[in-house]
Amino acid sequence: MNSRFATLALTASLAAFALALAGCGASQPVATVNGQKITKGELDARLEAQSGRQALQQMVQQDLVFQYAKQHNITVNDDDVNKQLTQIESRFAPGQFDTILKNQGLTMDDAKNVIREQLIVKKAVDQNITVGDAQIADYFNKNHAQFDQPKEVRARHILVKTPAEAASIEQQLARGANFADLAKKYSMDPGSKDKGGELGFFGPGQMVKPFEEVAFSMRPGQVSQPVHTPFGWHVIQVEEVKPAVTATLANAHDKVRDQLMQVQEQQVIPQFMNTLRASAKIDSTLYPDLFPTTAPAAAPTPNPPK
Repeated sequence: MNSRFATLALTASLAAFALALAGCGASQPVATVNGQKITKGELDARLEAQSGRQALQQMVQQDLVFQYAKQHNITVNDDDVNKQLTQIESRFAPGQFDTILKNQGLTMDDAKNVIREQLIVKKAVDQNITVGDAQIADYFNKNHAQFDQPKEVRARHILVKTPAEAASIEQQLARGANFADLAKKYSMDPGSKDKGGELGFFGPGQMVKPFEEVAFSMRPGQVSQPVHTPFGWHVIQVEEVKPAVTATLANAHDKVRDQLMQVQEQQVIPQFMNTLRASAKIDSTLYPDLFPTTAPAAAPTPNPPK
């Protein structure tokens, strides 16, 4: 599953579930304005009016997907859920994802349920999607360049305000100080500071030009002289270099297949969910018009295992 798509889908789903969990302690004040109370009930009513329909749709959708999985023996193991969760968490600063959940009154189990739902739907629709070798070869030949891997560098850095601070850090490193320890102590970069300055791998065009030019000119293990960018002064340590790789059909086969699968998934998933809802009996006393009664439709059936 495309990690960016999964991140956006998870964020939207969690927001809806957060709203759905609101409700208890209706008379409890959540704020006062010059002594005038705003109660939790008033806040919940406003939230329900603005987004309650979306929240209920999300909850019904998850129930439908989990019921479908049980009926058709589709399972998603915890390892797959945790792997996807780790990929999503990596897109946030350390601790930020936990904070997002906490602020929405959600738990990690809520996040895992949303991911499990997405993976079940993917498994269900993928059984009816075929991407053949001829299709893969044709797409690769027409889009060869997008599968070439440019040179990548894995580095860490320490960002400070002045050249004097950068020079001091450079001297400490020359005397044997630990780079990660100095980053945690001195760096102004909130995204990498707590990780010892770790930036991970990056390719051309992902960093500001002065930083990129220096990092891409270094060998693993080297520490740069202070580098000036609009953000301040950097001391860079290169940890690993991946050389550029020209794509071949053999080494790009799985990437091409995954990309073609994702294109078809994005077309098929809405149809799958519409059919799933149309085949279910859903009654809502809160929003009677949200799930209109329709002629019964056959629930989508996956192809038998091959």
